[in-house]
Amino acid sequence: MAPRRRHGMIAGDGIAMRPFTESLPMALLQAREATMRRFRPLLTDHDLTEQQWRVLRALAAVDEPTAVGELADHTFLLAPSLSRILTNLEGRNLVERRAVAHDQRRATIALTATGRAVVRRIAPSSETVYNQIEAEYGAVRLRKLLADLHELAALDIGAQVGAIEGEAS
Repeated sequence: MAPRRRHGMIAGDGIAMRPFTESLPMALLQAREATMRRFRPLLTDHDLTEQQWRVLRALAAVDEPTAVGELADHTFLLAPSLSRILTNLEGRNLVERRAVAHDQRRATIALTATGRAVVRRIAPSSETVYNQIEAEYGAVRLRKLLADLHELAALDIGAQVGAIEGEAS
């Protein structure tokens, strides 16, 4: 069965799809880039990449050491990239890696005291950037946007769970 064509759903060359300007992935990327432009100078001032900050921020949000695989899931970093980032952060004494007692091939990651101090030093400036975005965009709109984005992300989780449950039946 051919997909139904809706008004405005023909792209260039008569291809039946929504216009590129209405691409959800592109709109999300544009919003991410506009947001990150505000944070990059802060991270640069502290000699951190966006991905390094993502790892430090994720570790600061938990009280216990985190398994590397779980950290990769939380930060949306691929294992090879995360491995390089952790090596760098470990070399700078910002994180520490500990072997898991029952499986020496696995490791957990935690912030060091130095890593926590870096996060504490950056946090007030990061919150200032968030407050500027909230002031410009609107606190209510920002909360709604975050709720909508979490709901959209949950669709993927629901699809994955549904596929797994379907395999079990």
